[in-house]
Amino acid sequence: MASSLVSPSPASSFIRNKKYLGFSAFPSTSQISIQKCKKQVSKKIVSLMAPQQSERKPATTGSVKTGMTMTEKIFARASEKPQLSPGDNVWVNVDVLMTHDVCGPGSIGIFKKEFGEIAKVWDREKVVIIPDHYIFTSDERANRNVDILRDFCMEQNIKYFYDIKDLGNFKANPDYKGVCHIALAQEGHCRPGEVLLGTDSHTCTAGAFGQFATGIGNTDAGFVLGTGKLLLKVPPTLRFVMDGEMPPYLLAKDLILQIIGEISVAGATYKSMEFVGTTVESLNMEERMTLCNMVVEAGGKNGVVPADSTTFKYLEDKTSLPYEPVYSDAHASFLSEYRFDISKLEPLVAKPHSPDNRALARECEDVKIDRVYIGSCTGGKTEDFLAAAKVFVASGKKVKVPTFLVPATQKVWLDLYTLPVPGSGGKTCSQIFEEAGCDTPASPSCGACLGGPKDTYARMNEPKVCVSTTNRNFPGRMGHKEGQIYLASPYTSAASALTGYVTDPREFLQ
Repeated sequence: MASSLVSPSPASSFIRNKKYLGFSAFPSTSQISIQKCKKQVSKKIVSLMAPQQSERKPATTGSVKTGMTMTEKIFARASEKPQLSPGDNVWVNVDVLMTHDVCGPGSIGIFKKEFGEIAKVWDREKVVIIPDHYIFTSDERANRNVDILRDFCMEQNIKYFYDIKDLGNFKANPDYKGVCHIALAQEGHCRPGEVLLGTDSHTCTAGAFGQFATGIGNTDAGFVLGTGKLLLKVPPTLRFVMDGEMPPYLLAKDLILQIIGEISVAGATYKSMEFVGTTVESLNMEERMTLCNMVVEAGGKNGVVPADSTTFKYLEDKTSLPYEPVYSDAHASFLSEYRFDISKLEPLVAKPHSPDNRALARECEDVKIDRVYIGSCTGGKTEDFLAAAKVFVASGKKVKVPTFLVPATQKVWLDLYTLPVPGSGGKTCSQIFEEAGCDTPASPSCGACLGGPKDTYARMNEPKVCVSTTNRNFPGRMGHKEGQIYLASPYTSAASALTGYVTDPREFLQ
């Protein structure tokens, strides 16, 4: 076990900035209760080295080591170092490199330029290539990108290339998966203790499996393709302790919106965000993926959840490769620690035009909306659609605005047509969505989350107001520069679809 990389230090845990973030029914975003932890780290000098009175004999018990966080341990293993600290720069061995149709061609071009036209990738079984962004479009340049990926994968004999050729019927492409971050998990490429890099900022999603996962640029990806290594700086770790029973009207999207709203979109810049506590332990894998998915919206280098029985059960039928989980030492040093009582949290949204523009959903009930979008790597997983269907079942009503549904992957799409929704009398999501008046579930892809070509399904080509389960709400993110995007959970999104206004899901779930 990599957790034995260091010996536990007899010193107490070093946390330089510990905060308790409680809620008094969260009355407003400006009145959040922040209480300093009673136990403060003393700045008093407790010992000094005394002058040596006699010759000191060499130590015989080995070098003194301090505790490491999960991320530090993963870096230590991947760089073959016994001990690392935040700020250290190390060459890391990469376990998996992922790229897609937007950044893949650029990464391939750099690889060929720097290593040669006939160079081979460092390991054809550790490169995963997933077309997913601009797929169902007539845009010639977007289509060309997928062709470039295909040619490269044939040339390199890449084992994991999830190709699509028939754009008219995605089901005719058995290899095609859909959104890369969800496909990586479903296809068994996410494993505890490993290093996964991808040419997409939301690669951090995979941290839900207790691994280091982060996005990199095309130049770095080109270098990794040729060497299997990358020079990385060890990030310091922020620890988020979430305890309390999860209310039935909250989802992981609410938790991460709360955190981003608390620390801001720059609050975790080049820092690891570690999520622990009884609330986190109660989350299923897809909800943990939501939590880690949006750490980059806080500037985070990576997000990570300790692997446990939930993780291992999910992986049982996904991978046969061995893996070794790692866990933060009891005496590891964290830059800051934030504590939340989740039982007191209310449903949230992020108002335009920033993910940290946090507000209570009930505070925005006068905001009239034009559409609802349920999809993306953040909110297009099976559990996300089951949550939306739950609200529709509870209401028994029809939506009042166009409601677009974009499953993340082929598997998610199939689940919508086969899995019964609890409490629905055996109905599937697709049946419930049809009865509620939603659009028919679209072909799996990133869809309109990042705008895309003008013929992208559900793209905002006009200045509309949209409640969305996606991850970013910057101007132009989903298409039109004057569009307004309210980020929300699947519960809140479904509730808003039913009323035509931003709506607290408790209106239907209480």
